[in-house]
Amino acid sequence: MKEYRIHNKSDRPDNVVEQENEIFLECEKLEETLPRSLRTYFIYLKGNVLPQSRLVYLRDIHFFFEYLVRETTLTEADTPDRVTLDELNQITAMDINIFLDYCRKYKVETEKGTVIYENNNKTLSRKKSSISVMFKQLYRDGLLDNNITDGFDPIRVPGPGEKEIKALQDDEVMVMLDAVSSGTHLTDRERIYWEKTKLRDKAILILFLTYGLRLSELQQLNVSSFNFSRGEFRIYRKRGKESTMPINHSVEAVVLDYLENERNQITVQDEGDEDALFLSLQGKRMTQRAIRELVKKYTSIPLHTGRKEGYSPHKLRATAATSLIGRGNSIYDVQALLDHEQVTTTQLYASHKMNVKRDLVKGMEWEEERTEQ
Repeated sequence: MKEYRIHNKSDRPDNVVEQENEIFLECEKLEETLPRSLRTYFIYLKGNVLPQSRLVYLRDIHFFFEYLVRETTLTEADTPDRVTLDELNQITAMDINIFLDYCRKYKVETEKGTVIYENNNKTLSRKKSSISVMFKQLYRDGLLDNNITDGFDPIRVPGPGEKEIKALQDDEVMVMLDAVSSGTHLTDRERIYWEKTKLRDKAILILFLTYGLRLSELQQLNVSSFNFSRGEFRIYRKRGKESTMPINHSVEAVVLDYLENERNQITVQDEGDEDALFLSLQGKRMTQRAIRELVKKYTSIPLHTGRKEGYSPHKLRATAATSLIGRGNSIYDVQALLDHEQVTTTQLYASHKMNVKRDLVKGMEWEEERTEQ
């Protein structure tokens, strides 16, 4: 294995640059497994989509080429990289529609047994988009004779406002914060870990709830990100944007409490994690998966669900948005805080009026009125 080192001349933290490099390297590995004739498509992705989106698109394309090799007679290739341009030129819109239908539910045989995979319409729509962009790019470059994308079947996904926004209500937030503060509603096993991580866990939840941070933005936070004397901290957004956030009293209290009374008790294992804000008990920067599981655990308590059915960090972002708007803040100010590209995204949270629904149905207690008569 080659050793990759960061040569960081920017003012961004090494861990942020390192994460971008990991995505870059993974994209390159995927490109090596695909036909060289897709080179212009690779160049298009690199220059026009975000790194994480580029990685997702390449995974979709790799899966498509594996499907061609494994499940069809559309190619004589035995590996995805050997599929020829002539064979791609023979693929029709109907072939793509059959592939998308295959993606709805398919099985994969492993040594341990058979695994069934299912994809919803949102995922299918993304796969269709990945393939559409590829075929359009090859057609524009004159590598394919026809643009077959107009024949792709439409895939309906819920439009803005059609899907109920899931977010905690203010009273549920208070139940969750009480649980992380006191350890109530945790199992005996969970309380063992809670005793060692309660300050960290509370700081994580408060940061999510206050700023509506994305999971990646919180996971990348460093100790050096915080300047308490100036009352601010830095985060790194999508598209490489840096943003300075003000620190309120609650955030300052929980973060300092964690730094002074819990984090300083942990021995950092890797030199690259010395500046990491949130550490695991093993002394390493917390992974996104660990943070996601932590959030699911605590949100499941006010929701009265199993741990796996708890809310994701993105739904705490929705909680922050609905709470801020519910407190009368300008929708444009909330848009800026959450880093929404379009104000229409923020408006979706403004239309989420669960409390209004509750107030309406409180006046319609038919059974109580019947028994009182």
